[in-house]
Amino acid sequence: MLMVRVSFQIVSRFQVTLLSPRLTTHAGKVPPSDELRLFHEVAQALTSNLELEPLLRAILGKMEEYFGPERWSLLMVDEETGELHYALTTGKSSVPSGTKLRRGEGIAGWVALTGEPLVIPDVRLDRDWSRFAREHPELNLHSIACLPLRHGGRTLGVLQLHNSKLELMPGSSLSFLRVLCDYAAIALENARQVNLVHRLSITDDCTGLFNARYLYSMLETAITSAIKPALVPKTNHFSLLFFDLDRFKSINDTYGHLVGSRLLAEAGSLIKRTLGPQHAAFRYGGDEFVALLHGLDKEEATEAASFLRERLRETELLTGEGLALKITASFGLATFPQDGRDLHSIIRAADTMMYCAKAEGRDCLVVASEERSIDMPTPKNSRHN
Repeated sequence: MLMVRVSFQIVSRFQVTLLSPRLTTHAGKVPPSDELRLFHEVAQALTSNLELEPLLRAILGKMEEYFGPERWSLLMVDEETGELHYALTTGKSSVPSGTKLRRGEGIAGWVALTGEPLVIPDVRLDRDWSRFAREHPELNLHSIACLPLRHGGRTLGVLQLHNSKLELMPGSSLSFLRVLCDYAAIALENARQVNLVHRLSITDDCTGLFNARYLYSMLETAITSAIKPALVPKTNHFSLLFFDLDRFKSINDTYGHLVGSRLLAEAGSLIKRTLGPQHAAFRYGGDEFVALLHGLDKEEATEAASFLRERLRETELLTGEGLALKITASFGLATFPQDGRDLHSIIRAADTMMYCAKAEGRDCLVVASEERSIDMPTPKNSRHN
């Protein structure tokens, strides 16, 4: 807390003593008319784009033009973990994009935790930060400005400026920086809401997996990437896995639909964890699921499907409700392009193999091959007759 108290005392003296009529930036004198122009450009940039990446770059670009720091960092707060990650960095920085901090860790972590700005115009006058500067000579650290991006009582991100010549700026420039951060926070919240709506539109409510509608969109992208491998180097194939839970109706009949829904939710979570972030899992409908295995040929996909099958067979579900249920599933696997060269044919191939697995006694994996033609008549209860 001593570090924070001393830093704010310095800011107070800084704001009282530096009251020049014109703003002096790292690049030189900026007339008041240019200040208004920059403010308008920043406001326009931050309210005209809802996509996060261009939005963040607009924030950094316009603020860099105004304040001219040697280094910038924009950290975003992960809503689930509360951690901060470096979304963008500019200038000579030893911190790679994606690096994470805990709340309360370092200056940015403290600002995220408290939601209060912290400005140190001269680190030599701050006991803690002068020591930090000596311990990290590669940063050549002279000044720090760190402000939260807050909206609706929440901190969405943290903006850091290093070596912005704060000692040459009037106190009004810091107020201007706070206003810009408020604009940025509003725009970031708008982008967050757009992303939230998009996630909800492609997510199954029960399991948290992607929904069937989004499967077709991802499949089209995967096929395009496979046909034109220059778009995704070294990737000209993928595999599609259809599977449904065996005798799931008996679980609903025995324990009720509420337990059945909870079982589907736990099964979906297990499927997602087992496949990992490199692949995509979908709830296709009812107790039927699909996995899009990116970049896996038939042999690799067979291994991945077999591993998923074992995980489902061995894992006890609903243990928190005292049930400890185990489930099995019937799996059908097809690989692009040898088992289907367009969206509908690859779906039909995987779906047909799944119905073959059900016909062969369930709890097994059937893989499309030359011996097991995908052109064979589909079972009479298939949706692809």
